[in-house]
Amino acid sequence: MPLEPTIADHPDRKIFVLDTSVILHDHHVLSGFEEHDIAIPLTVLEELDHFKKGGSVLNRNAREFIRLLDQLSHGNLLQEWVPLDGPTRGRVRVVPPAAPLTGSGGSQFLSSESDHMILGAALALKEREGGRRVILVSKDINLRLKARSLELPAEDYRRVQIDNIDHLYSGKTEIDSVDQDLLNRLHREGSLLPEEVLGTTAPLPHHFYILTSTYSSALAWYNPRTLRLERIVKQEAFGITPRNAEQTFALHALLDPEVPLVSLSGPAGTGKTLIALAGALESSRSFRQIYLARPIVPLSNKDIGFLPGDVHSKINPFMQPLWDNLALIKSQFEPGSPEFRRLTEMVEREKLQIIPLAYIRGRSFSRILFIIDEAQNLTPHEVKTIITRAGEGTKIVLTGDIFQIDTPYLDSRSNGLSYLIDRLKGNGLYAHVNLEKGERSSLANLASEML
Repeated sequence: MPLEPTIADHPDRKIFVLDTSVILHDHHVLSGFEEHDIAIPLTVLEELDHFKKGGSVLNRNAREFIRLLDQLSHGNLLQEWVPLDGPTRGRVRVVPPAAPLTGSGGSQFLSSESDHMILGAALALKEREGGRRVILVSKDINLRLKARSLELPAEDYRRVQIDNIDHLYSGKTEIDSVDQDLLNRLHREGSLLPEEVLGTTAPLPHHFYILTSTYSSALAWYNPRTLRLERIVKQEAFGITPRNAEQTFALHALLDPEVPLVSLSGPAGTGKTLIALAGALESSRSFRQIYLARPIVPLSNKDIGFLPGDVHSKINPFMQPLWDNLALIKSQFEPGSPEFRRLTEMVEREKLQIIPLAYIRGRSFSRILFIIDEAQNLTPHEVKTIITRAGEGTKIVLTGDIFQIDTPYLDSRSNGLSYLIDRLKGNGLYAHVNLEKGERSSLANLASEML
């Protein structure tokens, strides 16, 4: 049996101690630390054991990680470092609990017993491994703060994370001082060659442009099929008319049958959900059903199971914003009008249906228009799971505000909507628009700007 590698064989290797939150966020975490070693406190395995039952993505991640560890169990993970696959990879080990923390930075300020045990195990490992650098990795901000107060380096898990959120793809560009003759020709002919406006800059597929000159302006987009900048004309969708350029761009992407994946981002009041729903209703004849969904973020850490009634009764309180937008669209028509009756029939016949996201795993959706609201509360893995359900003729629309996260262990850089925007920008099957101007009401705009 070959001798286990010693510290002297790789003195520059760091030891990363994983918190439970990291594993629940990404069960492939063992492949994310290159040549460095990975330590897993035994307390983390005990917490994963509590998560392994259930149908949520957290439950699945816990199960998958436990299976990965089981595949490595040819060695005794509690007594030795076990090499990961590949010559450039590090090793993994489960570290036992340590003695209780003491002193001014010790147990008296640690409200969580699990935090206490994880920090104790990391500090004991740091002492046992001599001069090696030991770093705690956690999605839990409080745990990272506690670690640093104990002089234990701590970092967020950045593998599934956007590097520069301030420069996240917006889907649109404003170009000033465009030659007036070019704008006149765009209005007259409907399209221009990209190089006439952009010079040597190569446009991304389905990218939108606000073109202005001294005397006029125009809205355009780059059509990857014709390889031209084409003029966009504002259009109405089921009684809803866009109020600004961004909403016009969003509706254009929603009504384009050649774009099966659309994302709309922006703060509250910019009209993301309303425009998405209006676009879906306008194009409903092209789809078998319209599905509406939002991630369910339980209150006070309680699951929806504590609510009375069947599954639809349980999820309705969480889906009320979708019903509110539908009611706003219905209010554009007289009660006896064909459009009003059509909306009512769509709900009654379940042509328009609200479904729980937790129930889509394993399903395949054909000719479905699927709107996922508040998508910033999904993990990258959950977004991938949803999109991989798309069958022929299906269109998926995700909306959300990447700076309004309601779930723990996600932030503006690591949530599924940000990840999607960053990874898919420039793909011919995808269009994105970031909406910035609030259109809810003058009062709402005043509060957003001044309070």
